[in-house]
Amino acid sequence: MKKLILILICFLLFSCQSKEEQHIPISKNPAEKSVSIERQEEIIDEYLHNCAAKQPLYSVERQECLDRGLAKDSTIAYLWQQKAMPLFKQRKYEVGMKYIDEAVKYNPERWQPYRAFIKCIFAKTYQEAIEDFQACIASYGNSYVMDHTYKFHIGLSYLQLNKFEAAQKIFEEDMEEQIAEWGENGLHHLDLFYYGISKYEQGKFEEAIEEFDKALKLYPKFSDVEYYKAISLYRLGREEEALLIMDSARENGLAGNTINEDNVIYESYPYQVRW
Repeated sequence: MKKLILILICFLLFSCQSKEEQHIPISKNPAEKSVSIERQEEIIDEYLHNCAAKQPLYSVERQECLDRGLAKDSTIAYLWQQKAMPLFKQRKYEVGMKYIDEAVKYNPERWQPYRAFIKCIFAKTYQEAIEDFQACIASYGNSYVMDHTYKFHIGLSYLQLNKFEAAQKIFEEDMEEQIAEWGENGLHHLDLFYYGISKYEQGKFEEAIEEFDKALKLYPKFSDVEYYKAISLYRLGREEEALLIMDSARENGLAGNTINEDNVIYESYPYQVRW
């Protein structure tokens, strides 16, 4: 009998220990999460808005302010992103990427699309950009970053990897989705420009011109479109027309009528012409 009791006690002790070892705390109290968010907002206010934001963008002092905030709470994704952002603008991609990786770790929904954009437009690591954007689509759908869809940026990356058929295909998918949601007027002139480029690169010059003309209806002085339209016309043997369009492209390009994205002051966009 005593032996049986001893066995039962050991069994109970082992069972309790196993449950303790397997237990993973989930969320003790919703109020704790609220307090944590409130505390993070206080840190952001103190060390970003009232410290870092008062220092020059590229200064050591600004970085030190953010470091002090992260010393208080290293899980604040926004502070990591703010450390990375000026470095990307200085073309210090490897240094900045370490910080944006931290931001993604703590808030992937907010910062993974931004990291993918940086890889596409700034760092120009196109295969990595594609993988990041594909992961974003799998998790969040084909949403937007910097005014353009994830698929748009995948298309750009394919263009830069000389995968022109893949670029054409994903631009078509993306534009069909946008038209279904917004109608024909929902397309951006860059959607049409780069879709035209995907055809231009495959020697489909007449089809490319059709897309370039659609882009020019939205942005009549878009010099980069005129440039590639002129080359397409020349390739089709329409030399006189091509020369006229090229003259117009040069005039509009020198006047600053080029790709007008916000970040073009830091980086050239794919296929952007420098006059």
